Amino acid sequence: MAYRERFRRLIPGLVVIVVATSLFFAVRTSVAVAGGEQVAKQYGFKEMPIAMPPGYDRQPMNTVRTVNPAYQKIRSWISSVGASIAINDLTGHGVADGMCIVDTRTNSVIVTYTPTARPADRFTPFVLDAAPLPMDDTMAPTGCTPGDFNGDGRMDLLVTYWGRTPILFMAKSDATTPSASSYVPRELVPSQSLDGKYHGPRWNTDADYVADLDGSGHPSIVIGNYFPDSDVLDPHGLNNVVMNNSLSSARNAGGDHVLRWYRSTSGPEPTVSYVEEKDAIPYSASTGWTLAISGADLTGEGLPDLYIANDFGHAHLLYNRSTPGHISFTEAKGERTPTTPKSFVLGNGSFKGMGVDFGDLGHDGRFDMVVSNITVPWGLEESNFVWINQAKDNADMRRKLSSGVAPFTQEAQQYGMAWTGWGWDAKMGDFLNSGDLSVLQADGFVKGNIDRWPWLQEMAMTNDDLLSNPAMWPNVQPGDDIAGDEAIAFYAKTPDGRYVNISSQLGIAVKTPTRGIATGDTTGTGALDFAVARQWGPPAFYANTSPNLGDYLNLRLYRPAGAGGAGQGLVNTGSPAYGATVRITTPAGTQISQLDGGGGHGGFRSFDVRFGLGTYHGPVTADLTWRDAGGTLHQTTKQLSPGTHSLMLTSDVQEVPSR
Repeated sequence: MAYRERFRRLIPGLVVIVVATSLFFAVRTSVAVAGGEQVAKQYGFKEMPIAMPPGYDRQPMNTVRTVNPAYQKIRSWISSVGASIAINDLTGHGVADGMCIVDTRTNSVIVTYTPTARPADRFTPFVLDAAPLPMDDTMAPTGCTPGDFNGDGRMDLLVTYWGRTPILFMAKSDATTPSASSYVPRELVPSQSLDGKYHGPRWNTDADYVADLDGSGHPSIVIGNYFPDSDVLDPHGLNNVVMNNSLSSARNAGGDHVLRWYRSTSGPEPTVSYVEEKDAIPYSASTGWTLAISGADLTGEGLPDLYIANDFGHAHLLYNRSTPGHISFTEAKGERTPTTPKSFVLGNGSFKGMGVDFGDLGHDGRFDMVVSNITVPWGLEESNFVWINQAKDNADMRRKLSSGVAPFTQEAQQYGMAWTGWGWDAKMGDFLNSGDLSVLQADGFVKGNIDRWPWLQEMAMTNDDLLSNPAMWPNVQPGDDIAGDEAIAFYAKTPDGRYVNISSQLGIAVKTPTRGIATGDTTGTGALDFAVARQWGPPAFYANTSPNLGDYLNLRLYRPAGAGGAGQGLVNTGSPAYGATVRITTPAGTQISQLDGGGGHGGFRSFDVRFGLGTYHGPVTADLTWRDAGGTLHQTTKQLSPGTHSLMLTSDVQEVPSR
């Protein structure tokens, strides 16, 4: 009888184990997608060493940040972001084989070349120096975005920080090769210092987006701040720091700033001025904990619409209503049906937006979106978002967005991309030139050897009224681990249309937390390479060695460079045609792509507008939409042969020699 009684008491526990086990296999079955091994055989990547500044690897390497005393018990959490990487044409020679890297181990911004760069594009790698602008140990770089901010045809570098406003490193007209002395640092936000110390706003930026927002022919800048203006990295700072006041609808953050280009000069001492459009974004959509921003022209009006991904709260899709000299957005949200979970309605989600990218997943000539969230099994298992564009055409999209409706459905599970881990930056790209986009996703949080998931899950049930106080958060210090062994994901399309993560088969699944992802055709041969920024680890570059690449169309789109855009050195064919969108048609169907000026979380692709053509080798019909330097919208159709074309966009399209 005693044994039977003991067995009876064990029954509830056994039931729990059986149910949990069945759920585990149900969940893992739902994640698994068939065909990964076969699909992976089509791809190939080779990791290659990145050239760093002389003596760089011999200096001390940090593994955690110095923080405000109020953050001491969670300093590893506070130290979990900042790594960034970009690929672009820094020499002006026509090939995207330059790199800009933010390495959190040294708090350095490194300018170098890709391992695949041509000899003519190689230079001695160096660290950007902000002097004579005020800098101190309470500041740390968080992003490096290439762009031509004064329109002279030379590539400048926008660097964002925690602890201060961004700095524009502007290329000098007399510079002949990239070097520390080739750039002049300029404040993005005007700030004066009479004593050599910084007295401007203490912005804590985790995202930025560069595009021609108002159709003026000049790049505007959107800055996404995470923490409110405060002394986050100051060990002697004021007790003015907070955490999010909710895990699902926090709005007490630094928020978003929209900066409109105002004027600029070129020459050996270039300048540029921006003015803040304080009412550009509705206030209710501008105070979130922003981790990623991206955009695309969803309506064909020649103006990019924005997606702002916020941690701990709602994301926002913003319809662009701007006119030259004035930037304005209104918010659009998805519509809920009886079978739609609340968080699967665009704009109402409570998940943790960490990255976003636009691309044509459906091969139908419409922009879709991929959004990274926290999707750790048995952790905070939410879902990534794959927002599929349901608009019939541009006119239908305009009608819906202007009425406040976002016509997108959430289909991450159907596409096989719902669950990855602790996701960050996401980048789409056609690595086979097949016409189908793959999806790269950064992954992982804090690496250590003590599992802190139980504490984090306990915090997830805490009353929101307590969350903003850092003292109420569980310990996350050196040695603690939260999703630290997760590796970058590479989602490839299978024959049945679903996606499968093949990063392990490709040999790129390094178990070090990653943050930013950059892509570019670094050899000018049509093969798309990529690079990865790792948090508290060295960056990595992967050359595309896929055995059977299809044909391709690669477009370098320029506007005429302004005054001072002549001569040798770093000057390019023209200034990048920010906001240009291209839709191509072949017998295989329709694709759409754009000149991406820079967006996402910590990773920035090159300016090339690329299309994979697969086995098709005939002429391609390309519909181009762009705005000229005066803000006039233009649209035209060109017949182009496969390969690389350099096009100058004025009131017409003219092909110019490719460098």
